[in-house]
Amino acid sequence: MKVRIKFSKQGAMKFIGHLDIMRYFQKAIRRAGIDIAYTEGFSPHMIMSFANPLGVGLTSDGEYMDIEIRTPISGKEALERLNAVMAEGMRVLSFRQVEDSKASNAMALVAAADYRVSFRESCMPEKGWQERIGDFMNQDSIVIRKKTKSKETEMEIRPHILEMCPDGDGVFLRVSAGSVCNIRPEQVMEAFAGFAGFSYPDTGLLINRMELYAKRPSGEGFVSLEDLGVEI
Repeated sequence: MKVRIKFSKQGAMKFIGHLDIMRYFQKAIRRAGIDIAYTEGFSPHMIMSFANPLGVGLTSDGEYMDIEIRTPISGKEALERLNAVMAEGMRVLSFRQVEDSKASNAMALVAAADYRVSFRESCMPEKGWQERIGDFMNQDSIVIRKKTKSKETEMEIRPHILEMCPDGDGVFLRVSAGSVCNIRPEQVMEAFAGFAGFSYPDTGLLINRMELYAKRPSGEGFVSLEDLGVEI
């Protein structure tokens, strides 16, 4: 049985990288007594995969991982067992069955992500900065410079900023995500700051990922990875 786990990552856990989070869940699943399936061969390992791993320093209420289990268990019992062994800052939010096929793999399905971005108190721009969001989004083209180890290239990101609007004292963002095109909120905010005429230090942003989405089967609109599963 293939199961999709949704979890949150808050507090000090935001400084734990993807590989350590993977190892953390391997231990947590064993401690919780979840009968997870293993690969075959000389060095078997747990069958699990993560959707669009989160960058270090970001918090999230919408992280996902897929696992295969050998013995069915209700979602309610699984949540109780897993949350009983979770460290502070980590919480399992849902445990749902999903279609057992490669096409339903969470990593391959990701097409968009929601974020809430705010500024640290000492880095808040001058009053009125949110009023520039509309003009920023009305541009036909937004080009950023993307640096790699060997070169620097230009990248057009306007088609991939799906939504941007004020949210309290911060910004709500929906951007393209996944293997085809993965836009980071830091890239959007850097471009916006340049457009609006303000700046902030590298550590000036507080970013929380709210949700991950797949495209609907019709190709129009999005559906959360959680809603692709069914309760068990």
